Amino acid sequence: MADVSVFTHKDLRVREHLYSLAQGAALLALGFIADHFAGLYALSYSTRATSVYVGDMLLDNLPVVNLNLVVVEGALWAIALSAVLVALHPRRILFTLKALGLFIIIRAFFISLTHIGIYPGQINPGAGIFDAVYSYFNLQTGFFFSGHTALPFLMALVFWDERLWRYVYLALSAVFAASVLLAHVHYSIDVFAAPFMAYGIFEITRKLFPRDYELLRATEAADAI
Repeated sequence: MADVSVFTHKDLRVREHLYSLAQGAALLALGFIADHFAGLYALSYSTRATSVYVGDMLLDNLPVVNLNLVVVEGALWAIALSAVLVALHPRRILFTLKALGLFIIIRAFFISLTHIGIYPGQINPGAGIFDAVYSYFNLQTGFFFSGHTALPFLMALVFWDERLWRYVYLALSAVFAASVLLAHVHYSIDVFAAPFMAYGIFEITRKLFPRDYELLRATEAADAI
């Protein structure tokens, strides 16, 4: 691979990288399609009269707290931050696109398998514009696994060698984990399994797309100089 210490957005136009970019975009698009249908299916099942919730050691003992400011607005701002941050680091774009696409596809598969009812007292999105955007993208549909917890953890892995962003994303993952539990949006297993799922998806992406991972590692090496 050519020297990537000065890799810029223009380099994404090189045939090899353009093809990889198209792969990432296709995976992301496929992920959104899968998520849409999985979300509709999970929502239709969880709202049936015959659907029942299950007991949860944490939720049974935690008060219900309206944390929509964190769960809704916080999640949208975190997504916007991540998009800008990745766009400013072109060597991370290819790997991140594919990791995100696989993340959405794998989560869509899992939420379609989770046939349990909504836990009593769950705080739902409100009627504001942020809530409408949040609901439109099915960000609260489905239980296993918690996207609020897993996605920041995945981004922490992507930016692992940048200490500031690593800690920012790990902190976001912890804050979102606590928030969705207190809002009773997720069962505790959804939250505590999320970092393991994120790490697994990161490793799957690394194995499937080694050249993009090499580019990511080259980014980390260049940033460390």
